[in-house]
Amino acid sequence: MSTIVLICGFYSLAFAIFHLMFWNIFGWKKDLARLRPENRAIMQILNLRLIYVFLFAALMCFVFPDEMISTAMGKAFMAGFSLFWLGRTVEQFVFFRMKHPAVHMLTVVFILGMILFAVPIFF
Repeated sequence: MSTIVLICGFYSLAFAIFHLMFWNIFGWKKDLARLRPENRAIMQILNLRLIYVFLFAALMCFVFPDEMISTAMGKAFMAGFSLFWLGRTVEQFVFFRMKHPAVHMLTVVFILGMILFAVPIFF
C-alpha cells in the first residue's frame, strides 16, 4: 500500500511542476497585465501557494509513506487531499464551461487524484 502513497507523491510533484509552467503555458505575462494589480498579485500568489501545497504533499508522501497508511493523522492527510481533488473536480463543472478536450482530460486526472489519495484510507 505504501506504493500507492509514493504514487500520490509523484502525482503531487507533477502538479507542482505543471503549476510552475503556468506563466508560460497561459501567457500570464501578457494576460495578467490586463488585470488590476491586486487581482494580478492574487492570481500569482494563489498559484505559488498551490505549488507549495503540492510540494509539501509530495514530500510527506515520499518521507512518511508508512505513516500515511498506518496512523490516524496520515489517513486524515490522505483524506484531506482526496477531498481536495474531489472539490477540484466539481469546480471543473462550475467554472469551466469550455468544450476543449484538455478540460475533460484534466477532469479525469483530478478524479484519478481523488481515488489515489482515497485508496490508502480504506485498505
